[in-house]
Parts: sequence; C-alpha cells; structure tokens
Amino acid sequence: MSVAKSSHEHRALTAEAVASASSRTRSSKPRKVQKQGKRLPQRVQRLWKESLQFRALGTAGIMMFLSFLMVGWSLSNQIATSLFENQKTQALEESTSGFRNVQSVLDSSEARSDSEIRRNVSRTLTILDAGGSGKRNWILVSLEGQGKQGFIPEQSSNNSLNSSSIPNDFKETVRDKNGVFWQTSTVTTIENNRERTYPVLIVGTHISIAQNPNYGLFLVYDMTDSSATIAHINFVLFGGFCALLAVVLSVVWIVTRLVVHPITQTAITAEKLAAGNLDQRVSVHGEHQAARLGYSFNLMADSLQQKIVQLERLSTLQQRFVSDVSHELCTPLATVRLGTELLYDSREDMERPLSRTVELLRDQVDRFQSMLTDLLEISRFDAGNAMLTIDTEDFIWVLSNILQEALPHLERTNTKLNVHTSYESIMVDMDRVRIERVLRNLLYNAIEHGESRPIDVYVGANATNLGVAVRDHGIGLSEDEAVQVFNRFWRADTSRKRTLGGTGLGLSIAAEDVRLHGGTIEAWGEKGRGACFTMNLPLVHGAPLGESPVLVTGEPEASAHRAATAKDTLPAISPRVNVEDDA
Repeated sequence: MSVAKSSHEHRALTAEAVASASSRTRSSKPRKVQKQGKRLPQRVQRLWKESLQFRALGTAGIMMFLSFLMVGWSLSNQIATSLFENQKTQALEESTSGFRNVQSVLDSSEARSDSEIRRNVSRTLTILDAGGSGKRNWILVSLEGQGKQGFIPEQSSNNSLNSSSIPNDFKETVRDKNGVFWQTSTVTTIENNRERTYPVLIVGTHISIAQNPNYGLFLVYDMTDSSATIAHINFVLFGGFCALLAVVLSVVWIVTRLVVHPITQTAITAEKLAAGNLDQRVSVHGEHQAARLGYSFNLMADSLQQKIVQLERLSTLQQRFVSDVSHELCTPLATVRLGTELLYDSREDMERPLSRTVELLRDQVDRFQSMLTDLLEISRFDAGNAMLTIDTEDFIWVLSNILQEALPHLERTNTKLNVHTSYESIMVDMDRVRIERVLRNLLYNAIEHGESRPIDVYVGANATNLGVAVRDHGIGLSEDEAVQVFNRFWRADTSRKRTLGGTGLGLSIAAEDVRLHGGTIEAWGEKGRGACFTMNLPLVHGAPLGESPVLVTGEPEASAHRAATAKDTLPAISPRVNVEDDA
C-alpha cells in the first residue's frame, strides 16, 4: 500500500495547544485596568515623560516581550511540529501494518455467506486492538455506492465514536483514492455525562470485503497527551520568560537607579541654587562617573557662589558710591548754581563773549542738576525706597501740560505733533509727578530721534487699561536695539549729536516708574521707519492689566510685531497684537 498526505494539515493541533497554554495568563490585567480607570494611562504617560528610569524599564520590558514572541513562537512551533511529525510517522507505520494485516486476513477468508463474512470481519478487526502504541480506536464505515445496504453494519472499538466522527471530505478521499491517508481533526464525545472535545489524528484507508468492497477502515489516535505536552512546554517557556524578564528588569532598575539617582539629586540641588539657596550641595559617594558629576557640580556651585557674592558686594559698593556721590555733589552744586544764577542775571552788563560763556555755564549746570536728579532716583530704585503718591488724576490734562512744555523743542526742531484720541477725559489712579516724567522722557526721546518728522501720540482706554503710544518716524530701532533700549546708560548711537542732553537713564527711570504703577512699557522699532514706545497703566491702582487699547506700533491698522517689554529694568521680548479704532 502507498501512503499519501491529506490536504488538511496539522496546524489546528498546534494552534489549539498554544492557545490553551497562553489563555492561562490573560485573566488579571483587564481587572487592574478597570480598577485604575482612566487614571492609569495618564499616570503611565506622565511617568514616561518625567522618569528616565521608568522609560528604561518600559523599553527593556517591551524589547523582552517582542523577543519572547518571536523566539517563543518559533521554539513552540518547532517543538510542536517535531512532536507531531514523530507521532504521525509512528501512527502511519502502525496503521499501514494493521491495514495490511486486516486486508490479508480478509482476502484469505473462505467465508461466503453473509453471516460468516460478518463474523469473520468482526474477528479480523480485533487485530487492530493489539500491537498499537498510544490511545487509538478503530471505526469501520460503509462508503457510498455499496451494492448491499447494511450488509456489514458500522463497527467501532469505542461506542463514543461513529461515522460522524470522521469528516465527510476525508471519507470521500478514502473512497475515491487508493492508499493510506491521514488528517487532524477534533472529536466530541460524552464521558461520565460530560462533553469532552479533544484533538485526534485520523488515519484511514479503503478495504475490500467479499461481496461488497466499498468500506473504509479508520484508526483514530487520541492526541490529548501531545496537546498537553505542547501546552506544558509553552507554560515552561512562558515561566522562563517571566523569570528572565524579572531578572532583566531588576538589573535595568538597579543600573538606571545608580545613574538616575545622582542626576535627580543634582537637578534638585540646582533648583534650590536657582531659588537663591546658594549653600546647597550634592551629596557625593564613591569615585565613579556619577560621583565625578557631583564633584564637578559642587565645584561649579562654589565658584558661582563666590562670583555672586563678589558681584553683590561690588553692586552694593557701586550703588552706595553713586548714592553717596550724588548726595555729596548736591551741596557744592547748589552753591555753583547760586553763583551761576547771579552771573546769569547780570549778563546784560557783560561783554558778548563773556555773556555767552555765562549762558553756556548755566545750561551745563542745569544739565548737571538733571544728571544728579536721575542718579538719585536710580539709587532710590536700587535701595527699594521709591514710593508712590497715588491720586486720581485726569490723564488728558496731564498730557496737555507735558505737550505745552515740549512746544519750544517742537518749534526749534520744526517737528509736527499729532494727538489721536476720542477721549476728553480719562481718570486714572497715578503718581502725577512720575507719570509726567515718563511722558516727558518719551516725548523728548521722540523729538531727539524723530529727525523733524511728524510725531504721533495715540491715547486709548478700555475697561481696565489706559494705553499711550508715542510714535516717531525717524531713524528707528532694530530688534536687538529694542531689546536693550531700557538698559541703563545704553544709547543706540553714541556718535550722534544730542540736542536735549541726557544721561542714558531716562528710559530706565521711565520703565521703573511704570513698573511701580503695575503697568508695562514696550518698545518697537524698524530701521528707517521710526520707533514707538507704548505705555499701559491700570485705571485702578493694584488692578490687573487687560489687553492694551493701543498697538505697540502706534498704527491704526492691525499687524503682528515684536516688542521689547521693560520689566524690572530688564527688557524681554513679548508679541502683542491689539486693534483700536483711530479717533
């Protein structure tokens, strides 16, 4: 007899074994996820972003799991295939030998009557009960197309097995072809009043019986032990993976902790140093790379502390020097100013060159007085002694007074000034003297750098803010210059001739005055297009600021620009776009 392979492979057997082993591990995780609810994904995401140690553990776990899926599946499949092939080969050898013996006995039988043939067939089939390995049963099934219906009834060595246990397509293969065929399948039986389904290997062939040759003889091999073996192997592989995963994650956790813990301590110490606690240092143990990082960080902290202390001392000495010198110069300056005024009042009696000299002397004394006043004001800001005298004032009236003061300088420089506002009165809580000084600085700065081109002043208000923009169309400011314009003693072009004097402190003092009011002052500029300084004040002192009612460019149309904001005399860049209808 020849041996042939059926079209149905044995994959169902191995797949079932793998599924039965892996199903033991799927019961606990969904319950944990349900208990945690929506918080678990958020916590995992936060840990992944913030914890380098968790990220290392997660990466190692994912890589191990993927490796297990590939290697474990490959090993399980190879073991299952090898085990099945061995059992299949053994089953085919046993079945072929048994089929050959049965057919030989039937061919040599001299029985002719129906009853003798039936008894002979029953006795002959008992040959299959002996000499076999493993659990197997046989079934004799009548095939279609036989001449005598019910000549030999269906027979089986197990009452739970019958012709329905054999797939129809497999019976058709045995009927239509010669040889020994095999196929994997599952069988459902009733044992002890309980239904049992288990995998089987079915080996069948066509046998010839006297007077009616259309019968199929099938051997059914129980593959439960093989499936259990494969499940046990998968369980061992999974257990080994879990043990290996625990070892690998433990190693990764220990190694990353040795690395991450010093970094975390260094970061915490750095945050404390940044908060001003300069005595904080990293605790260092050992001589490894992490310890070296701690040593280096402590050395850096020591150096920074020394430099900061040194700079603080120098700054304190500088502030004290400026304050002391400014105060000490006030007395002799008052005497010089008194003498200058006497000379100035009698200049008509002097010769022209001497009279001109007295006028220049008076101008320079006035400038010296202004410089001392600015230095004294800066020293008050540094010492924290600057105080506000808040009253509710009409800003439009205050602005009108400053414009009147600026008229001589506008006429001298032939500069046109335009005021854009729809308000006749805006009541604001402010220190009038300081706000006048701010407006005076902004206007004189625009006149100084406006190159006799028109100057526009935009005044607006909303529910929370007063906004003022002073826009010139002169030489302008670059973006870098707009950032530095509020720094002390800074000038955009030191070579330019100045017509209104100044010490380079005006805008710094203006920024400090606005800051004391809880407001903001911003600078915008473009080379060749001019510059604009925008001041925003709260209408009620102490109230928060809202959106500015004027643009940082002072222009009526809306457009995006970058502006430098003066805050604590240190400018920063902040974009702001506001739209306000021009009056």
